[in-house]
Amino acid sequence: MKTVYVCMVADMVHPGHLNILKEASKLGKITVGLLTDEAVASYKRLPYLDYEQRKIIVENLKNVSEVVKQTERDHRPNLRKLKPDYVVHGDDWREGPLKKTREEVIETLKEWGGQLVEVPYTKGISSTKLNKTLQEVGTTPEIRLRRLRRLINAKKTVRIIEAHSGITALVAEHIHVNENGMKKEFDGMWACSLTDSLVKGKPDGHAVDISSRLITLNDLLEVTTKPIIFDGKSGGSMQQFGFTVRTLERLGVSAIIIHDNVASESGKKYEDFTVMKQSSVEDFCNKIQYGKSAQITSEFMIITRIDSLFLGKGMDDAMARARAYVRAGVDGIMIHSAPGRPEDVLQFCKKFEKMKHPVPLLAVPSRHDEVYERDLMDAGVNMIVYENHLLRSSFPAMVKTARNILEHERAMESSEDLMSIDEIQKLIPEIK
Repeated sequence: MKTVYVCMVADMVHPGHLNILKEASKLGKITVGLLTDEAVASYKRLPYLDYEQRKIIVENLKNVSEVVKQTERDHRPNLRKLKPDYVVHGDDWREGPLKKTREEVIETLKEWGGQLVEVPYTKGISSTKLNKTLQEVGTTPEIRLRRLRRLINAKKTVRIIEAHSGITALVAEHIHVNENGMKKEFDGMWACSLTDSLVKGKPDGHAVDISSRLITLNDLLEVTTKPIIFDGKSGGSMQQFGFTVRTLERLGVSAIIIHDNVASESGKKYEDFTVMKQSSVEDFCNKIQYGKSAQITSEFMIITRIDSLFLGKGMDDAMARARAYVRAGVDGIMIHSAPGRPEDVLQFCKKFEKMKHPVPLLAVPSRHDEVYERDLMDAGVNMIVYENHLLRSSFPAMVKTARNILEHERAMESSEDLMSIDEIQKLIPEIK
């Protein structure tokens, strides 16, 4: 019997998929090459369903004889292994980002006399449109919570940006660029303590309490589907930290990051080195363990920010703390450094990579923004957090507009810098 290879994502199976399988069954025995989460995330948004969930669905579709993993976007490794008589695909890949993949498939099939069969595109059905509709419908706390771990496992580097309001959350959710047929976007949001405070015109630290911050957090959750990481500062007391962990879990937040420095209560600026001190390793490890014992799900992540380099304690202290925190059960390490010292971060990353059983490593390039993402990726960074850039970019724009209105005594001179009301309303999701 002839063999047929069909590549699928199958995040949402629709009539177009079923039609392709129907036509493929006329040619022979069907093997579906199901793209893994890693393969899909390499060129577009992570599937809503994980690989095992999608595999169960495809295995139970009519005419499918076997499901095999396709671990990369490139079809050629699986094709050379299986040497199918036919590859069946929709004809919508003749143009666009998959055009090159199509050409590679044709050339590879020539090696053993295989043939590409293209099925006419099913009009009115689009996976992209269906995904957009699903995004508009929203998500559940459970799905959102576990999504961050899936992203870390699927992508070489996860990209996170700060959001401090519903409208900035929509920017984080929807803004993307297309490069070489791949969609590049932010993978999640950072609920930053500093920006939460500054938006309210208050200093960072203890001026804004957790209840107020949860109101802001709820604004982000209501209009987005991407995972959220909560900046938990020092975490508060043991009991406070335990309750915060459970509250965030219940809401569907994926992770909390706690800092191993203790902020001053003196009213001075939070990042005044002279009034900052670091928690002892023992106390901080106890806090990590307390938080891990308080959480209900296995998906929630507790991540620690190490401030040794930031406070001038040196590389040895930073590495010693990293080893201790990992032993205590932390789910990730964020490294922070003093301004203008990117080499310290890169050195730490390389040392951390050599540790046994390392957890994900996070970097915050706010203080060394000259470093490219690829440099951090090459050093072993798993997640890059742009921690306050949306807020910081909004202040100069608002000041400029306010000055223009005062100087010209009308708003027309500012119009070229403004988004129209119609455009901004298009960002707002409708409840259907």
